[in-house]
Amino acid sequence: MKKSSGKPRLHRNVWAASGTSFLTDVSSEMLLNVLPLFLSNVLGVRVWAVGVVEGLADATASILKLYSGWLSDRLGTRKWPAVAGYAISAVSKPFYLLASAWGTVAAIRWGDRVGKGVRTAPRDALLADSTPPGRRGLAFGLHRAADTAGAVIGIGVSIWVVQQVQGGGALLEAETFRSLVLWSLVPAFLGVGVLAIGARDIGRRKGGEEDSKSGNAGRPRPGLRGLGRGFAAFVVCSVVFELGNSADAFLVLRAQERGLSVAGILWLLLAFNVVYTLVSTPAGALADRIPRKRVVAAAWALYALVYLGFAMAESVTHVAALYLLYGCYHGLAAGAARAMVADLVPATRRGTAYGGYAAAIGLATLPASVLAGVLWEGLFAWEGFGPAAPFVFGAAMASAAAVLLLVMVPGGRVNGAA
Repeated sequence: MKKSSGKPRLHRNVWAASGTSFLTDVSSEMLLNVLPLFLSNVLGVRVWAVGVVEGLADATASILKLYSGWLSDRLGTRKWPAVAGYAISAVSKPFYLLASAWGTVAAIRWGDRVGKGVRTAPRDALLADSTPPGRRGLAFGLHRAADTAGAVIGIGVSIWVVQQVQGGGALLEAETFRSLVLWSLVPAFLGVGVLAIGARDIGRRKGGEEDSKSGNAGRPRPGLRGLGRGFAAFVVCSVVFELGNSADAFLVLRAQERGLSVAGILWLLLAFNVVYTLVSTPAGALADRIPRKRVVAAAWALYALVYLGFAMAESVTHVAALYLLYGCYHGLAAGAARAMVADLVPATRRGTAYGGYAAAIGLATLPASVLAGVLWEGLFAWEGFGPAAPFVFGAAMASAAAVLLLVMVPGGRVNGAA
């Protein structure tokens, strides 16, 4: 890589992956944020079933994250598994046009998450392979910023479609949802093309300083052994956090329960993603200068405060302020956590490590989301604890995870950091 002002430029793969994530999120966010409203307002699904749809999709696909990462290590290619994953997600979206029952929505959502499961670990490994240690926080932060900028555009289009089709309104209409599906298809398929054309596989160093972190840097195996105690401890802390990190669908339902209309929710989500975008890149750069675990722990502590706020929120104003802080949490955590994985494992096992990390936290999403729905609305004859309960639980788990992270996980400055 060429150098400028004493620092290496970001590799073309960072820009290609960022462009693909931008376009994919334009597509995904047009649907993701209204999907719980479609389930609740159009199909009449109860809150616990929304949790099942979101949790089961993420948890089932998470197994693929482990094996797709291992496969990219085994085959020596990051690009094509990532391209295949984006293609699977794009192909699944048109089927929303046929959805008339929550089981159908669950199956389509599962297909979309299968695509995410296939692409996530190889893509993150491609970013790590393409970036020196002292620039990884910046690279992952930039990638997350591009991803979230796509969300801003996608939500903006959603607002326009909602206003054009149904003129606002408190509840989502079926015709509005189907219009959003049609609009989402173009950026989804464009994103696949950008990665296929713009990215390239690169050779990975063997025997370098990062491979010395493990004596097991030979042929990759589909397991997590040999990735080190530091990585294992980080995964454990992340799972503790994720058990309280239910699907964002519950935040959308909480906002509607506090009095926001469909258009109002979308405007709020747009503002959330603007904050997320603005914070991600500087937060990633910060994680190149100070121990990454401190940045992640601070993000989790902020999450705990935000979720406690959602539990006590009494007005639309409270919900709006909390959503902006929630954007700060995501911006802080996104780049630092992914860069931290690369710091803790050998270079030849990065695909497996990213897959294992994503699989572990993804598998925790199912019990987290189901539990959140049950705490909110109960199950069978039990009426639950009410809308505040899942947010109190999430705050408690995030606080515990932040403390465990600071105690259990090693974290000094990375080699090559400024």
